[in-house]
Amino acid sequence: MKKLLSGFTAIVLGMTVLTGCTTQEKPVATPEVTTDETKQADVVIVGAGGAGLSAAISAVDNGAKSVIILEMTDKTGGALNYTSGSMSGAETVIQKEDGIEDTIDSYVADIMKNGDQKGNEELIRLFAEKDVDMIQWLWDNGLSDNTFAMDAEGRRSIFAPEHALYSVQRSYKPRPDDPTKYKAAVHEVLDTVLQKYEEITIDYLTEATQLVANDKGQVLTVIATNTKENKTVRYDASKGVIMATGGYSGNQKLMGAYAENGSGYLAGGSKNSNGFGLYMMQQMGANVDEEGLSYIPTFPIGLEGSNQSGSIAPTYTWKAGGICVNQEGLRFVDETESKVEVREVALEEQTDAVQYDIFTDKIIADLDAAGGAGMWNMLYAKEGAPGYSKVVKANSIEELAEKINVPVDALTKTIADYNTAVDSKGTDEFGRKYDGKVNAYNLAVNKIEGETYYAVPLKALVVITLGGVSVNDKMQVLDETGNAIPGLYAAGEIVGGIWGKFASGGTGVMGPLVFGNIAAENVMTQELGTGYKVKVASNLLDMNYFMEEEVKIEFDMKQELNDGTYQSEVEGQYGPMKVSVVIEGNTIKSVTIDTQNETEEIASGALKTIPETIVEKNSIDVDVVSSATLTSNRIRTAVMDCLNQAKK
Repeated sequence: MKKLLSGFTAIVLGMTVLTGCTTQEKPVATPEVTTDETKQADVVIVGAGGAGLSAAISAVDNGAKSVIILEMTDKTGGALNYTSGSMSGAETVIQKEDGIEDTIDSYVADIMKNGDQKGNEELIRLFAEKDVDMIQWLWDNGLSDNTFAMDAEGRRSIFAPEHALYSVQRSYKPRPDDPTKYKAAVHEVLDTVLQKYEEITIDYLTEATQLVANDKGQVLTVIATNTKENKTVRYDASKGVIMATGGYSGNQKLMGAYAENGSGYLAGGSKNSNGFGLYMMQQMGANVDEEGLSYIPTFPIGLEGSNQSGSIAPTYTWKAGGICVNQEGLRFVDETESKVEVREVALEEQTDAVQYDIFTDKIIADLDAAGGAGMWNMLYAKEGAPGYSKVVKANSIEELAEKINVPVDALTKTIADYNTAVDSKGTDEFGRKYDGKVNAYNLAVNKIEGETYYAVPLKALVVITLGGVSVNDKMQVLDETGNAIPGLYAAGEIVGGIWGKFASGGTGVMGPLVFGNIAAENVMTQELGTGYKVKVASNLLDMNYFMEEEVKIEFDMKQELNDGTYQSEVEGQYGPMKVSVVIEGNTIKSVTIDTQNETEEIASGALKTIPETIVEKNSIDVDVVSSATLTSNRIRTAVMDCLNQAKK
């Protein structure tokens, strides 16, 4: 049994579409839809992330009297709710205050290089030039007062080692004034400014499901569902529609269709990032380059949570002599390689995109002594830490191999070969050097030897996708022949073909802001075309990518469990859900929902009933609350994770 992914409504199923990737021509799917309400505005924006917020402000600044933003969750920010908000830019006010000389040309060249020369240089240059003004705008609207991460010389312009390094210090890491509400300072500034604009309305808990073209071929209508009030609303724009619905990093089906191990990638952001905006625009004929959909950069440091979500959680134990092996027990990369994308791609190519960080107690001690154990101590070392339950310990290599289910002989030989390479003080087959020279990626040289052997499973984690619809320099969405679709614009992660195969540091935050600003300016200044014939794109994405199987959640309560209190965090509707479970005498004594971000009106029954029923039946095999299936399954998934932690 399949169901629509979270938030989708039956309206989609009523559309006259043919799904699947095929080259046959399809009729345009713009049937008349019965709606409960109609709203009108100069500009309708779908998505209240960085691109949508920036576009709304820009639209009013360029003359719009009314702007409506449709937001499927109950808060603004989109992907900015899942990132610290690192920025980048050349020739900026921040560099000037720091006394750093930089050029737009250098910035463009670095982005092209980091994208494997597959980016759109024209659009990258447009971004780099407009980015100067956008950073100045943020600076003037409060960012100048924020605290920034600084380098040793006290400069706010720094290098960001988690990304491929720029040739000049042009990364900026401002901290929000209110970290209880915001993760990214940019989001805080946008929200603060937007509150001053009476012309802008945000319709929360409202999910766009369909675009509609009029008889002139202009795309000026969005059909949406208000999930709180369970009603269908028609939104008509007089100037244009801007799609800012984000990427598809939360859709493993879609990623798996275009990346070899994409179905195994962890989602480091919201599971609402499902890519359905692409499908909506393809219904209007938007061009989506299928090769570009495979451009999905990953971090090789994903700690798995529930429901294929994850978080950035490096052990960095390889800096003091640890290694990484795949499911076959083999090394596959120079773990100390400074080019992050090399390690990223190498992990993507491994079975299930999973690696095991292998190390010993001696390596942990040396890492700590060298000042590099911060992430290990925070994320793994102590009971209650996010990754503590994922750490596998053993007294021998053979025992470790059995516990992590990799071939014993293969892991034993891998470690023996590695130890021999360390003794050689030379360079191994992967290019890793053992000459003892200390740098940021090599704090100590150790063999895999010690009293205790450790393994931590980490997976490829996605926080941004780079495929999407094609646009011109005005952010108008293009069809398969390169013509602009009248009235339809796009900005942010939903746009493809800009950055290339990899995104450069800070562009994931500043790109949406800049291009959202450009899109809105052009919506307000460009004449609407007429006489356009809308037809569905020839390579329309398969609707099955946006469906999910019914969740099967089972646990054998006959297994022996350790007494104690266990916690689990799962991806909720609009943010994390944290659940605590108390186990006593192989019995579930209590289930407590510590924090949740569900829609209360819909989820309240499940939030109360499911924990009580699980305790009553001493089982997670309980009936879901029909009006809150997703919330019910989130609770059951979290409890199952706690039970797995409690297994002896």
